[in-house]
Amino acid sequence: MFDIVLIFYAFYHYLMSLETIVERQALVLNSSDNVAIALRDLKAGEEVVVRIGDSGLRVKFLNDIPFGHKFAIKDIPKCDYVIKYGHVIGRAKRDIKVGEHVHVHNVESLTVVHSVCRG
Repeated sequence: MFDIVLIFYAFYHYLMSLETIVERQALVLNSSDNVAIALRDLKAGEEVVVRIGDSGLRVKFLNDIPFGHKFAIKDIPKCDYVIKYGHVIGRAKRDIKVGEHVHVHNVESLTVVHSVCRG
């Protein structure tokens, strides 16, 4: 009897982990990140809850966000760092609002010759 209970318990937790994966629509890789990654195509006006550790943040999208692309989960002022993986990946070329697509149109590399932020 104990074996059946143990198997049921393991199977239940397996199913719950699958449910969490199915529900997850975006991924935050590090708690210090100010962007998340879309795990499916997300539409402008749509709202999802982004999990950051044990908490959730509701984000309403200002633009369509293609699968695999980044979107802001915090306001990022012009010239502030864009942080993904817990590391700086670039600077904001202009103010970026929560829910906005984050890509080459509003982020510059730290190695560009003619920087919006450094002149």
